[in-house]
Amino acid sequence: MSDVRAGLAAAGAHLAALGLSPGSSGNLSVRDGGLLYITPTGADLSRLDPDGLSVLDRDGTHLEGPRPSKEFPLHTALYRRDAATRAVVHLHSRHAAALSCLPPWSGRSAVPPLTPYFVMRVGQTPLLPYAPPGDPGQAKELERLPFPLRAALLQNHGPVVSGVSVRAAVDAAVEIEEVSALLLALGDRPARLLTEEEAGELARRYGSCWGE
Repeated sequence: MSDVRAGLAAAGAHLAALGLSPGSSGNLSVRDGGLLYITPTGADLSRLDPDGLSVLDRDGTHLEGPRPSKEFPLHTALYRRDAATRAVVHLHSRHAAALSCLPPWSGRSAVPPLTPYFVMRVGQTPLLPYAPPGDPGQAKELERLPFPLRAALLQNHGPVVSGVSVRAAVDAAVEIEEVSALLLALGDRPARLLTEEEAGELARRYGSCWGE
């Protein structure tokens, strides 16, 4: 059993323990060289077997192991977008899924700059129009978006996030859920958002994606 596989299984257990992966929802992957290790279809993230992951090449061809999650095109799209990406997390976490059913804050981000940690750990998070789970066209749309990003909300579905490590991707997924919960709690009440200058300065300092 490799450390890469064990780390992915541990991440799944952590997200499940936080209540962010109800039932058998959600899928995770990690890139190790030219291989992608991804959770199998229907996997329970709380009980991942490190030796029972699906193995794909970078184009998404299934090489070995059980049948991969149907959402694998989203994962490969994010790996192709940015060579620095090492892990991808897709969840159906309650608050982020709820936010994905509402109109986006802007064309570049469904989520406004409400907290510094959202800007620092996630950055702009566009809303992708609804498509059935596993739809390859949605993955192509994600790959072609003409501005930098590390995360997106899938309309009426939930978040997908990437990171330079499994830890970074998990932290970003948790942060999206937290900021989504705050936004839903605020409702229609006017909230003070970070200014473009404040958000931009955080993005520059922490290397996240905000603005152009």
